[in-house]
Amino acid sequence: MTPTARTMTCLAAAVGLLLPLSATATAAPPSFTYDAIGDSYAAGSGAPDGAAYPDLLDGRMRISLEDFAAVPGATAGPGGNSLQSQLDALDENTDLVTLTIGGNDIPWGQTVLICLAADDPLCLLQITAVEAQIRSTLPATLDTAYTDVRAAAPHAHVAVTGYARLYSPEFGDYTVPGTQALMSVVEQQAANDAADLLNATIADVAQQHGFQFVDVTKRFDGHGVNADDPWLHGAIAPTGGAFHPNADGYRSGYAPALTSAINPRDLRG
Repeated sequence: MTPTARTMTCLAAAVGLLLPLSATATAAPPSFTYDAIGDSYAAGSGAPDGAAYPDLLDGRMRISLEDFAAVPGATAGPGGNSLQSQLDALDENTDLVTLTIGGNDIPWGQTVLICLAADDPLCLLQITAVEAQIRSTLPATLDTAYTDVRAAAPHAHVAVTGYARLYSPEFGDYTVPGTQALMSVVEQQAANDAADLLNATIADVAQQHGFQFVDVTKRFDGHGVNADDPWLHGAIAPTGGAFHPNADGYRSGYAPALTSAINPRDLRG
């Protein structure tokens, strides 16, 4: 073989070695299939179109929202609006599931209304009853729902969010404009304590299933319905949005809490 031929052969071999490296270096990062399920907090009730946390969760993770199946009023337990009806959105190709559920399985909305209309003793009595239900029946309800989620999305990373505390007692009583409705500081603190119990219960059952729990309470500190800068609607709100996050609550509360908590390495590529 002549010197020129040997040189050409070596160059060809070198190019052959470099080509796979170049292809690997320029390959696009993986994209992850994302399905969002849950209740009105997941669906974005009270927020403008496109402002719910599933619409905002992306950024560094390159996730692709495939199915946004969350609906207002959804329950973890059986019924006409059960989470079970959303599970068709999940499959073996789902890489990420986000889920907010459980608040409609206890009479929380009814409790809020009672506390606005009644005096402290009746409100506190109702909150105590709700806390008893959270301890006694909610864990089994969530356990069944999470089992069904895992069966529907066997390979997915599942992130379960908690609920925001509704009130900021440091700002004083909450009054509904134009009405006699009032939530005293004592009632607010009791309601926030019940929300903490609800979140702790959800977190415990989620972690038993290997799901990630994402707590949002600290991000909403100082932004309750009676705060100077509320991130939640009060009793007067867009249809279905009373005591739900507003656009700021989703943009500055839920979305960053999820984005910072979910590690792309936990998602199947």
